[in-house]
Amino acid sequence: MDYVKAFLIGGALCLIGQILIDKTKLTPARILVSYVVAGVVLGGTGVYRYLADFAGAGATVPLTGFGYNLAKGVKEAVAQDGFLGIFTGGLKASAGGICTAIVAGLLCSLIFKAKDKS
Repeated sequence: MDYVKAFLIGGALCLIGQILIDKTKLTPARILVSYVVAGVVLGGTGVYRYLADFAGAGATVPLTGFGYNLAKGVKEAVAQDGFLGIFTGGLKASAGGICTAIVAGLLCSLIFKAKDKS
């Protein structure tokens, strides 16, 4: 049943993104940033935690989950370190994902050769 929940919630998040791409003039970059910001806002207010507990990876893997992770890290760091936690918490909480993205980008740039579109 966990797989079904993850599929439905993750699929719903992707469906919303696809509808925004198809029906609005928003660029994909703006939609992606909006997803991260929505995750931060919902994570900061505590709402996204319930969705993450219900759907598991279906809610934590998409970009909204990255925003939620940032907000959660800032909350924990502020509780532990005070004001300085505002600046360090998000980076500490998401360091693994950021590092993985950088390494994957590096490997792709070494394996594949970029070509001009023209």
